[in-house]
Amino acid sequence: MRIEDVYIWDVNAKWLGIAPFQLMENAGAGVARVIEERLGKGLRIAVFSGTGNNGGDGLVATRHLSFDNEVTLFLVGDETKIRSEEARHNWEILKRLDFVEIKVLKDSSYVRSLDLSGFDVIVDALLGAGTRGEPREPIRSAIEKINEYEGKAKIVSIDLPSGYPSKIRVKADFVVTFQWDKEEYEDFERVIAKIGYPRELHHLVGPGDAKFALRKKGQHKGQNGRLLVIGGSEDYFGAPYLALKAASYIVDLVYLAMPEYPARRINDPDLILRPVEGENFTPGHVDTLIKLAEKADAVVIGPGIGLEEGTKAFVREFVKRCKKPMVVDADGLKALAEDLSVLKGKSFVLTPHAGEFKALFGVKPEGSLSERAELVMQKAKEIGGVVLLKGLYDIISDGEIWKYNKTGNRGMTTGGTGDVLAGLVGALLGLGNGPLRAASVGAFLNGLAGDMVKEELGENFTALDVVKKVPKAVKWVEEF
Repeated sequence: MRIEDVYIWDVNAKWLGIAPFQLMENAGAGVARVIEERLGKGLRIAVFSGTGNNGGDGLVATRHLSFDNEVTLFLVGDETKIRSEEARHNWEILKRLDFVEIKVLKDSSYVRSLDLSGFDVIVDALLGAGTRGEPREPIRSAIEKINEYEGKAKIVSIDLPSGYPSKIRVKADFVVTFQWDKEEYEDFERVIAKIGYPRELHHLVGPGDAKFALRKKGQHKGQNGRLLVIGGSEDYFGAPYLALKAASYIVDLVYLAMPEYPARRINDPDLILRPVEGENFTPGHVDTLIKLAEKADAVVIGPGIGLEEGTKAFVREFVKRCKKPMVVDADGLKALAEDLSVLKGKSFVLTPHAGEFKALFGVKPEGSLSERAELVMQKAKEIGGVVLLKGLYDIISDGEIWKYNKTGNRGMTTGGTGDVLAGLVGALLGLGNGPLRAASVGAFLNGLAGDMVKEELGENFTALDVVKKVPKAVKWVEEF
């Protein structure tokens, strides 16, 4: 697990109804419990708290430790700068307590004059995992002051030594970190405290994942993704249009490559249309489309593309030669089912429903969520890419881990919502996300937009209704 997963899990826990207050309470209580189990009770303890949420964990730990120990809290910074509602709440509680001594250290001169020689334990709750670079004053002086007592008092850091990984960091005897051992951490002893995350958070896709996936990179046109959608045939033109329209709300530019016959039926000023000769794609179109793909950051291929033998040969040859991340959907999957070897060495997401999954891999996904997830993970590993199995719960795997998405509703069985999903996944690839995150968050946003439509219209709606809710779904994620 990575440090960024802390943020994602916190946001997703809130979405499940686990309040940030609960997590901070459990974290601070866990720190106090570990300290007393390791070092005993009846101790003189100094707690150094900053004004962020790491400091908030320190405030809760102070209250729990005060029951059996003599505790002094040093707030490093201005109390008006305490950022979160949870940390402010716990600060106000401590100010009402008569058996906890509180000292506010607003600048480094106060910090440098401190004498900590009377303390058995010093708790570091100054900075959390989100800080970058060397610490600034007065935190820097507080770190240096704590380090003066290395070997004289036991030094315990919350989550990680403040200042880590810079050279100006607390020299902790051990660190109490939460729920799991973060893979970036090294060079210090870690003790893990559980804080109430449920098992679902290992696998559940939520707004925390989406917040990371939707981050923009630049201010100029084209810097936030270019997507190429390849689809349509003499019989179908709506499917690639739905994919394109959904993607257009997320990336800067979307190109739609279609045979000229169905392309004549589309009239949309927002569209960048790249028609090719004929009624269907054929192997003769591969060179043109490969050149077009070079201008894009990602490609979606398959929506409405049809099942002509020449078209299926085109899909396989294009996939074999394309060097960009790809989403292969709908009829594109049926073309690949005849020769999965064209995927070797590629970066891709396949988006089958249960029937398409069986056509691809020869086995129907059945059983419990965990059983289906194990099968998806096995097949993803075999083909070296990401598989997104669409269903009541979408299951996504890259062969190493699996995720599931529970947004969406029965109204989304209407035709075209799979095309919307393909467009969203392609757009997220175009933003620079890896295939697993793009597929997971695409499924989440697609279902979320569908749930917003259901709230407004009930369970009878069209895929275009879902597309129109994509901007609202993105806004909801950004504001969550």
